[in-house]
Amino acid sequence: MSAPRNSLARRTTGSRGVPEPQHTDADEAGFLSLTPERARVLVLVAGRPTTYALTAVIVLALATLLSAGSDLTGTSGAIAAGWLGVHQVPLVIGKTSLGLLPLVPTALVVWLAGRECARAVEPDCTRADLGWIVGAALAGPLLITAICLAVAEDASGVVALEPPNTLAAFAWVGGLYLVAAVGGIASRNRRQVFTLLRLPEWAISGMYGAGRAVLRMLGCASAIVVIAFLVHVTRVGETYQSAGNVAGVIGLTVLSLAYLPNLVVLAVGVLVGAGTQLGAASFGVFSVVGGPIPAVPLLAAVPTGPAAGWWPVLLVLPAAIGVLGGLDLARTSTDRITAPWATLSSAGLATVALLLLGAIAGGDLGTFGHVGLELPIFAVVTFAWLAIPGYAGLVFARWFLVPVGTVPADYADAYDEDDYYDDDYYDDENSTDENYADDDYAEDRDYYEDDYADYDGPDLEVAVDGELVEEQTAIGTVRTPGADTTPDIVDAEVVEADLPESDRVEGR
Repeated sequence: MSAPRNSLARRTTGSRGVPEPQHTDADEAGFLSLTPERARVLVLVAGRPTTYALTAVIVLALATLLSAGSDLTGTSGAIAAGWLGVHQVPLVIGKTSLGLLPLVPTALVVWLAGRECARAVEPDCTRADLGWIVGAALAGPLLITAICLAVAEDASGVVALEPPNTLAAFAWVGGLYLVAAVGGIASRNRRQVFTLLRLPEWAISGMYGAGRAVLRMLGCASAIVVIAFLVHVTRVGETYQSAGNVAGVIGLTVLSLAYLPNLVVLAVGVLVGAGTQLGAASFGVFSVVGGPIPAVPLLAAVPTGPAAGWWPVLLVLPAAIGVLGGLDLARTSTDRITAPWATLSSAGLATVALLLLGAIAGGDLGTFGHVGLELPIFAVVTFAWLAIPGYAGLVFARWFLVPVGTVPADYADAYDEDDYYDDDYYDDENSTDENYADDDYAEDRDYYEDDYADYDGPDLEVAVDGELVEEQTAIGTVRTPGADTTPDIVDAEVVEADLPESDRVEGR
C-alpha cells in the first residue's frame, strides 16, 4: 500500500457532479435597483447607436437639401422621414408611396445596436441583466421614433409628407432593435441564451444549419447579381445620362449601393424558381416579362429579353445547398432517418429568415408599383429545396458517411461542459494533482476505505465530490454520533494519526 498522503475534501460550487445553482427569485431581487456602473452601461446601450444613426440622418438630409439648392424650411420633416425610412417604415410623400427602402442603412443601425448589446453582456449575467439590456436597446430608438412621428405630424403642413401609421412605425423600430439585441447577446454568449430558452439538441443544431443555409443562399444570389451586372455593363452608361452633373452621378451611385442588398434578396427568389416582380415587369429562370424599369445603374443587371434555355440549370444551386445542409446536420446532430427533426427545423427556420428578408427587401415604389417576391410561392419552394434535398443528404450520410451516435459538434460547442466549471480553480498551483482526474479520486477513496475499515471512532463525513490540495485550512470540528447529520464543515482535512495504536482522527 502506498504511503498515506494528506488530502482535503473541499466542497465547491460548480464541482463536477454538483449541479449548477439555479437563479431564483432572490437572484432577481435587484431587477428594480440599478448600480451606477450598470446604469452607465445601459445609457450607452440606449444612446450610442441612436446618436450615431440620428447624426448620420441629419448630415445626409442637410447634404441632400443643400446639393439640390433647396431652402432649409423642411429640414425637420426631412430628418424625421430619414429616421423612419432607415427603419423601414413606409412613407407617403405627396401622392407617392415609398415602401421599397434600402437595406444598407437598416443593416448598419442593427449592427451598431447589436454590437453595443454584446459589449454590455457580462459572463455572469442573470435574466434580469439581459432584460435590462434588451429594454435599454429598445428604449432609445422608440423615444426618437416618437419624436420623429410628432415632427412629421407638425411638418406635414409645410412639406408634402404624410405622417406614417404610428403602430406600424413602432412595430418596425421595435422589431429591428429586438432582433439586434437578441443577436448581440447571442453572439457574446450563445450558451447562456440556449440555456435560458431550454432548447433541445435538435433545435440548436437546426438553428446553426439554418444560418449556414441562409448565408449560402445569399452568397449564390450575390454571385448571380455580379455576373448579370457584368454581362449587362454596357447599359450602365445609359442610366447615368439623366444624372445631369457630378452630384447626380454620386447620388445615383450611392443609391445603387444602398439598394444592392435588396437586389440580392430578390435574386434569391430567382434562384429558387419563384421569380421576382418589378412593377409591371417580372423575371425568373423560366420567363421574363418586360416593363418599365427605374433608371438606376444597379438595375442594369435585371434581364430584359426572353429567358434563355439554360437558365433552369440554376436550380441546381438551391438543391446543392439543401444536400450540403443535410450532410452538415448528419455530422452536427443526432438526426436519424426516421426522425430528421434538426433537418426539418433547419429548413423551416431558414425559410422563415429568407421570407422576412424578402418582405423587408420589397415594397411599393411610386408609379412603378410593387417590387418584391411572390412571398407565398417563395416560402413553399424555398422550404421544398431545403427540406427534400436536405433529407436526401441526411440519408446518404447516415448510410455511407456518419453513423448515428456521433456527438453533435454544434451542441457540444453550445453546451461545453467544461465551460461550466472554474478552470482556474482546477488548475490551482497549490493543488496536489495538477491534472485532477476521477481515477485519482477513486484511488484515494479506496485507500481510506481499506485503511479505516475497522475504525471504531466517531463517524466522519467525507464529501463525495472534492479536490485534493495540500494547503492548510481553518480549524473545524468532527461530527459526533447522534449529532445533527447536516455537515457544518466547508473545508476539512483528514490526516492519519502518527501513533500506531491511536484511535483518533485529527480534524483541522
